[in-house]
Amino acid sequence: MAKKRTVLITGASGYISGHLQQKLRTRGYNVRTLTTNLLNSNVEDCFYWNPETEDINRKALESVDYIIHLAGTNIASGRWTKKRKHQILDSRVNAAKFLFDKVHLYKVPLKAFISASATGYYGTVTSDAVFDEKAPAAHDFLGNVCFQWESAADRFQELGIRTVKIRTGVVLSNDAPALKKILLPIKLGLGSPLGSGKQYMPWIHIDDLCEIYLKAIEDNTFTGAYNAVAPQHITNREMMKTLSKILKKPFWFPAVPEFVLRIMFGKMSDLLLKGSRVEPKKLMEAGFEYRFMEVGQILL
Repeated sequence: MAKKRTVLITGASGYISGHLQQKLRTRGYNVRTLTTNLLNSNVEDCFYWNPETEDINRKALESVDYIIHLAGTNIASGRWTKKRKHQILDSRVNAAKFLFDKVHLYKVPLKAFISASATGYYGTVTSDAVFDEKAPAAHDFLGNVCFQWESAADRFQELGIRTVKIRTGVVLSNDAPALKKILLPIKLGLGSPLGSGKQYMPWIHIDDLCEIYLKAIEDNTFTGAYNAVAPQHITNREMMKTLSKILKKPFWFPAVPEFVLRIMFGKMSDLLLKGSRVEPKKLMEAGFEYRFMEVGQILL
């Protein structure tokens, strides 16, 4: 009987991690997680680590075949103060560098290092451009975060380890935190676009995203960056209108003015007010089959 392959996941408590762990176990993988919460580390196959203090339970890395790096401070959970920006960057980049150092030190024979990234790589901008994986990183805050995040992941190639970077859009499904926030005003009868409503919203269903991670594990031809977004290009106005229609709620309310969102969220409001089209070119070329091609399928 073939030996079960072992996957180590950082960001144990995250939404994506929870779904991915379940999918991996269903497919027969051994799954381990890393947590910064000492209480959670008492759970079976959950190990303590703290990149800030350079502390990790070495047992977590024993006989590991793949590492999936999902850890990172939530970019949408607070205003982008100077301190918050440092947390967003360091929680991703320093954690990846720490993992590299330990894999190198302990000579862990990884088959692949797979890192989350984001479509923020291309910047928070609304433009006529359609970004595929060959497009350069933007020079704004999120573009810089994603560039450094991916650069830290690329170091694993120095050890001859296949490296994959998953540039993820907004993750949606019936239980997704992002969709709950989107649907709240609609359910209250206040469905309306944000700002101009012309900003595009690259998105991906959680089931398709998990399948992309599985393909990154199982397909040895997967290497480099992939845009993990649905093929559909949809604006904020179109998305809100579509979801309102499915829920049989009105879509007549005036657009939420940009200045209101700026007052409420500061610079972080760029996440809501800006967005360009992102093309999953490499996934399509690899023959990846989506289950969710249009945003309306999520609620059906």
